Amino acid sequence: QTILVLAGPKARDVLSACARGDWSREAFPWLGVRECFIGFSPATVLGVSFSGELAYEIHVPNASLYATYMALRNAGKAHGMKLFGGRAIESMRMEKGFMHWKADLITEFDPFETGLGRFVRLGKGDFIGKDALLGRQAEGPRRKLVTLKIDAINAPAHRGASLMQDDAVVGTITSGDWGHRVGLNLAFAFVDAELASEGSTMLLDLCGDLIGAEVIAPSPYDPSHALAHR
Repeated sequence: QTILVLAGPKARDVLSACARGDWSREAFPWLGVRECFIGFSPATVLGVSFSGELAYEIHVPNASLYATYMALRNAGKAHGMKLFGGRAIESMRMEKGFMHWKADLITEFDPFETGLGRFVRLGKGDFIGKDALLGRQAEGPRRKLVTLKIDAINAPAHRGASLMQDDAVVGTITSGDWGHRVGLNLAFAFVDAELASEGSTMLLDLCGDLIGAEVIAPSPYDPSHALAHR
């Protein structure tokens, strides 16, 4: 299987033009899943977004990839549809505060440090790792995953770069890119828990220079998620 992503304010119009059925917000809401045909190709459509805009993940058999792609392109001509690449989606997901598995969400840090604690139900029956998580919850997080604004326009922060304060390492970058919609140089990083509040400042080793970095709100673009849910 291969995944195609259809994203943007006219994504629903394009999908409706090449896939049978009712694709209105009421009939196919955010996080919906549906099997359908796009053109003559079978597909599974998920109402999810990694860009922060209205978007769909379209899962198709490899043998049907080109036919599905062409059906979408043909339907998109009337709506000015264009292609976008991996760097564009990387930029957009950072503006939304969307974390990437194995880049920002890594096994070195527990759910309370990565901001995923709300998905852990410690009150249910026994499960593997429950005792360890109860212990970590009691201790409190040592590090926290935050969004940073970087005071530079020449380069993004690189994964693995150190964050410094008073000549001590206080954090590590996990992702970095320029947010074109918000006009900010953005990064995600694990920092010492006491520095995780908005407004906390530190220094970043960027291209051999120490550059200012400030903790900001996790979703600088459309924090209410209204665009993805329209």
